[in-house]
Amino acid sequence: MSELRYDELRRLVATFFKASLDDYNDLVDRRGPLRRFSEIWGEEAEIHSFALDSGITEISDDYLEDHVPAFSAFASLSEATVKTHHEQILDEMRKGRRDLIRAVLERMERLNTYEADYRDNAVHEIATPPLVESPSLGGAIEDFLKENASNWTAKTLAQNKAYLSILLEYFGDSHPVASITKQDASEVKKLVLALPANRNTIPKLKAMTLQQLTMEPGLKKISTRTINSHIQMFKMFFDWTEAHGYTPTTHFERMKVKQIKGGETGRMAFTPEQSLRVYTELTQNTSGLVRKESHKWGMLLGMFTGARLNEICQLELDDLKREGELFYLHITDEGDEKKRVKTKAGRRKVPLHSELLKLGFLDFVETRKPGTRLFPDYSYSPNGGYGRNLGRWCNESFLPKLGIKDRDRVFHSFRHTLVTRLHQADVADPVVKSIVGHARQGVTQAVYNKEGYTLQQLKDAIDRFKVLPHEEL
Repeated sequence: MSELRYDELRRLVATFFKASLDDYNDLVDRRGPLRRFSEIWGEEAEIHSFALDSGITEISDDYLEDHVPAFSAFASLSEATVKTHHEQILDEMRKGRRDLIRAVLERMERLNTYEADYRDNAVHEIATPPLVESPSLGGAIEDFLKENASNWTAKTLAQNKAYLSILLEYFGDSHPVASITKQDASEVKKLVLALPANRNTIPKLKAMTLQQLTMEPGLKKISTRTINSHIQMFKMFFDWTEAHGYTPTTHFERMKVKQIKGGETGRMAFTPEQSLRVYTELTQNTSGLVRKESHKWGMLLGMFTGARLNEICQLELDDLKREGELFYLHITDEGDEKKRVKTKAGRRKVPLHSELLKLGFLDFVETRKPGTRLFPDYSYSPNGGYGRNLGRWCNESFLPKLGIKDRDRVFHSFRHTLVTRLHQADVADPVVKSIVGHARQGVTQAVYNKEGYTLQQLKDAIDRFKVLPHEEL
């Protein structure tokens, strides 16, 4: 009979490549890592992944030329069955061959350490049977969110829930989380690649299922950045399930989409000319654009500290502190229960740049007493924290009227600008990270320099950021 059930096809493909995996593992056990094949195999796996994601299969088909006849003979498939299900067989073979290669490469990589051997001597397999007991996907996601919610802002938590809702919609709330396979993860990725950008704003799209959305013609797709944000959250969740013993393996590793050069871009630093134009307008108000002191000093703090929008707008008067002759901002989530920092490294001391002192920032602070917050006119929003109003004014009014607004230059560009200019001024990367609240990486920084840098060191570094030519400062 030419009819072939899909679940039977998947079982046959998994069994076929499992036998190949056993042969490769035996070869590795006898000879050690097969280094000369690593690069070739890695390239083949990427080609199969590209074919599955894009539908461009010609090169992938060439790699499968010898494997398909061997599989057909192994599975005892008739010519009629192969002909009827040719494309489906090819796609499943692509997945199987890709995951076989990945499993072999992962096995060889683990031979560089003894960590895995010390844990359980486990060898990754293409098809791992589900665990005997498994929580539902909905229950696992609920526990995962509860455990991590305190580390995220309200906005980030809502966004991550939205990402994970894709898994719930695709598999169903009661689906055993342990039964989700790497092949399932690949299918989810293909679905995310086809999602429209405006699903939640068009009533017609809200009512559609995921499958219907992927088939709706003429819709703008979500950006590569958003695709990768989905995949990153999926990976984080399955890393958690694997660590808690709910799944035998993790999923979505190495599945992020490569961004095409010349395509989408991220936030960009202001050019020196743009920075000077912003600085001049903020300090001299030559065009009359700055009508509030909160706008002026919120922007100047962004320019001369590199702090995040919400970090600035949630500042309290007590967050301005002094150590000897040095004034600094204590960026923290202490005080107001709505205050947030993005990460643990976000809790930090940022010395006041000499230009802020010269411009009279301390006098501005005095005008806010005896209040509590530095910018009491910035109200709290669950989606944007305290920074929503300043962000809108900057991005939708101030920068456009100065003629320097585009999709890549917004308030957050102050942060990119400070980081870029400090690096250009030969400030060491760990010092820059300490100023802007990025985690310092590496053994030297994480283990031997736990105390970090002194306030004076940070002050000397941040003062190397210049907006005006040196002789004018």
